[in-house]
Amino acid sequence: MTVVTSPSGLAANARPYLHGTELAAIARVLETGQYGHGAETEQFERELAAFLGVEDVVAVATGTAALHLALLAAGVGPGDKVVVPSLTFCASVQAILATGAAPRFADVDPTTLCVTADHVRAALTPTTRAVMPVLYGGRAVDLAPIAADLAARRIVVVEDAAHAFGSAHPGGRRVGTTGALTCFSFDAIKSLTCGDGGAIVPRTPDEAQRLRRVRLLGMGAVREERVRTVGYQVHEAGFRCHLSTLHAAIGRAQLAGFPEIASRRQRLWRSYAAALAGIPDVSLVDLDVARSVPFNCVVRVPAPHRDTVHARLHADGIQAGVHYPPNHRQPAFSAWSSPLPATETLADEILSLPFHPDLTDGDITRVADALAAALRTAPTGSTAAVGQEAGAR
Repeated sequence: MTVVTSPSGLAANARPYLHGTELAAIARVLETGQYGHGAETEQFERELAAFLGVEDVVAVATGTAALHLALLAAGVGPGDKVVVPSLTFCASVQAILATGAAPRFADVDPTTLCVTADHVRAALTPTTRAVMPVLYGGRAVDLAPIAADLAARRIVVVEDAAHAFGSAHPGGRRVGTTGALTCFSFDAIKSLTCGDGGAIVPRTPDEAQRLRRVRLLGMGAVREERVRTVGYQVHEAGFRCHLSTLHAAIGRAQLAGFPEIASRRQRLWRSYAAALAGIPDVSLVDLDVARSVPFNCVVRVPAPHRDTVHARLHADGIQAGVHYPPNHRQPAFSAWSSPLPATETLADEILSLPFHPDLTDGDITRVADALAAALRTAPTGSTAAVGQEAGAR
């Protein structure tokens, strides 16, 4: 397998990893002249399902579209509430609002940056229709302790697994196989990229059929079937959010090499853990790396120093980021704000270090040394204003 690498690994917080087969895959599809939904898309769906060990997967244009359509499939609509952590990319919240529902923000565990069953339970209301655990950094979230309660209340779990393709729960069950409506993202910086794309693991064949209609403007027939007739039927409201054959071709090339990527990301995270050990005032967020395909490497540093450290790393050519500014503090979502003590503390402490498979051990050592130096020289009480990088869905 020919690997295509990118220059200067620390100049990006995240970037795609290419195996060298993607260009040929794109060229093969270009020659067909059919670039919308097609046979390539459906083959990618079958290969995703086989990899995950599930009956079916529905591919869509983006991870955000996956969340939106999954919520609609769960029956979420106006007047409903969806429990979601505030510490997530804003796409999670926008997908909820797109259904006409409203977010009910939940706090997170400071050691994992994920919600727990207790956090979700505390956020439930009589109007809760769904809960959206976010698998931050690729770590699986266990809601088994409240599964019976959620089922009794007809509350659906719509799993935001944008970071977590390939990860597993304790015991070995892959994310996507536990009965939730699981949504993945395949955008440019994910462990598996289509350039842009997403997928949903449906719970039933009927749900899969409906998701396929809604992603194609409510039509019941795909293009190959429509061109053989003099008309078509639109069965319900829908959206133009199918996954193109060009994007699917990239995804298929990526999926073939995914075991290598998973291994590289786990090794990279462990190398960071070793390099960061012993640096005063640095705490590494636990991703359960033995079972996860890590999406990022996030540390907590003292709040008075975080912004200054961020700026000094950038000045040193190291693209640190912040994932994510809490949504309950965002102007667009202020109507649903409520106190979230852990999230509000974390918001001023978290820092995402460069993390992608092009990094070398030398890069990691350089980041650790620069982080330690920045902390040693950071003035107490610093409030330097710096930009914050957000990840895409």
